[in-house]
Order: sequence, then structure tokens, then C-alpha cells
Amino acid sequence: MRTLFAVTFITLTGSISIGSELPRSSPEAQGVSSSDILAFVEEADKNIDSLHSFVFLRHGHVVAEGWWSPYHAEAPHSLYSLSKSFTSTAVGLAIAEGKLSLDDDVLKLFPEDAPAEPSSNLKSMRVSDLLRMSTGHQTEPPRTPDQPWTKTFLAHPVPFKPGTHFLYNTSATYMLSAIV
Repeated sequence: MRTLFAVTFITLTGSISIGSELPRSSPEAQGVSSSDILAFVEEADKNIDSLHSFVFLRHGHVVAEGWWSPYHAEAPHSLYSLSKSFTSTAVGLAIAEGKLSLDDDVLKLFPEDAPAEPSSNLKSMRVSDLLRMSTGHQTEPPRTPDQPWTKTFLAHPVPFKPGTHFLYNTSATYMLSAIV
């Protein structure tokens, strides 16, 4: 069994980097059983192979948080797929505010970065294709330091009709963030 570095039931404000600006509370003060949280942590520790940490929020308060060794609160942690969740949420908010549509042409949102002669597949790429990672790319567009990533993305070949070919595509998430 892996060693749980710390499971802390917070009753005092601590200097913890994850959600440090959120208020702390005991689980019971927020209507949660400490023993149920501990049971969850023990079960997760036993059955899930790669947990790094967890934070339990209730009514806007952190009531429990913990890290599995060698992870700790101050350690930077890359959260690639979480970026996709945050970005798609931001897109949803922009759509709800009427600033964007799922059917908007990606190419029209970046006219200054468009290739001189875009392919018909690139011309048909929509915001919805970016969200579904079905941009029509066969390989992920590179992200290079010498030119804007939006330009690199739009210059990359799009051999498939957007919406018909899935490719796990971090560059599509970057494009969504650039749109927002």
C-alpha cells in the first residue's frame, strides 16, 4: 500500500498552495462525515494506482485534502487534460454570452495567421471540431517558439474533413484558448 503523505482535516487556515485562497472548515461543519472521507481515502489508496492528491470542497470550503508520496502541496503539477476542461468551460461561457458560436469558422477567427491558400478542409473547420478534437489533422500540429502557435496550427495539413477523424490534440485546446 502506498503511503499517504497527508490527509488533513482542516479546522485552521494553513499555508497550502492548492486552493489556499479558499476558506477551510471541518467536514462536520459543512455536513460531511470525517469518517466517510477517511473511508474514501483508504479505499482510493487501496484500489487506485496513480492518485497524486485530492481536495474535497463543500459549500465553498476546503474540508479535506491530501497528497500521496512523493507528491506534496508545494510541488508543481502538470494538468494537461484539466486544461481542456477549463478551456471548454471558457468556450461555453463565451457561447452563453453570445460572443462565440460552435459553428464559427476557425479560419475566420485568425485571418492574420491564415495560410495564403487554405485547404477546403481547413476552411470547413469549426469551433465544435476543436472542442471534439476532430480537427481533421492526422498528426498534432507542432508548437514552435519561432512563430505564433495559431499560425503553425493553421499551416498544418488537414487531410481529413473536420468532424470525421479524432486525434488527441493539445493544439486544438490552445486554439480554443486563443479564441477565448
